[in-house]
Amino acid sequence: MLGWLFGKRHTVNGSQYEKRSAASGFTAEIMAAREAYISGRTGIAELTATAQGCISLWEGCFALADVSGTDLIDRHSLALIGRSLALRGEAVFLIDDAGLIPCADWDLRTRNGKPTAYRVSVSEAGGGRNETALAGEVLHIRIGCDPVAPYYGTPPLRRASLTAGMLNAIEVALAEVYENAPLGSQIVPFPESQETDLEAMGRGFRGRRGRVLLRESVNVTAAGGPAPQQDWRPQDVTPDLSRSMAGETLQASRDAICGAFGVLPALFASNAQGPLVREAQRHLAGWTLQPIAMLLAEEATRKLGSAVMVDLLRPVQAFDAGGRARALSTIVEALAKAKEAGLSPGDVNAALTLVNWGENDKAA
Repeated sequence: MLGWLFGKRHTVNGSQYEKRSAASGFTAEIMAAREAYISGRTGIAELTATAQGCISLWEGCFALADVSGTDLIDRHSLALIGRSLALRGEAVFLIDDAGLIPCADWDLRTRNGKPTAYRVSVSEAGGGRNETALAGEVLHIRIGCDPVAPYYGTPPLRRASLTAGMLNAIEVALAEVYENAPLGSQIVPFPESQETDLEAMGRGFRGRRGRVLLRESVNVTAAGGPAPQQDWRPQDVTPDLSRSMAGETLQASRDAICGAFGVLPALFASNAQGPLVREAQRHLAGWTLQPIAMLLAEEATRKLGSAVMVDLLRPVQAFDAGGRARALSTIVEALAKAKEAGLSPGDVNAALTLVNWGENDKAA
């Protein structure tokens, strides 16, 4: 612009033009930001098998949820909620008469730390559209909120970026080793010979698994003294990865990723038994996903105008069925004995309160 004002222009073939430098450019920055947004907010380890296994557990558990109080939240929307929460830490849906409309991107305005209005992007097959909606028209679920920005959610991997970065670094290092390292290669001493003869002998060893290879061994005396006496003793050049503790570090990083998603690492053990799998299911559903489902139920109750309940425990059978059956049998037997003894309902409730089963037992 200053060059145009002061006449500092370049002339080529009689035409004047102005030369500018835009560095990376606004378009390039937007494309880079969009690429990072699509690949995940952490950008690390989000496409590994460990992370995707945990994300699939979240998605499947939410897809099985029992929803009461509304017909707008279908199983497809529940699966999207589970996957979005696992990858992005939040999920935004437009509330429509036909159901929930998932939003690919959004911006919001807040007051007192609570959203008041949204500008959302809805994906379509031929492109997309942008809409503006009030907070009451948007279902916004978020987890891992920070007190500095309670209107934004954070995914589990962002809260455990160190372990995710370590897992990514180890996987990249191992991939480079398996790609470039001379795995299974050996160095065999051989008397001085022409390079063509060495190449021919090297090709002769290739692909002869299970065969007896006979080669003539000759101890020669070259310039400087006799050759070493190991004579055809091979030397393995395969790198010793056990000394680097890469396997143990990789396993520890995977366990840390599972812990960040609320999944017991033993669930992915090769020797996991039935009781352990059921306990892992109870742990995931009871301590991680059901609290998130209660956040969804509270948000839906506030936005949809009816009491909504989302239950994940019963559909995934995240409870000890045998223990419940034994407890029910014991309770029925105790009630029958109380009836035979002629105890009043108040006395029975007082006895149940002593073991935190009666009304107003102050257990919670």
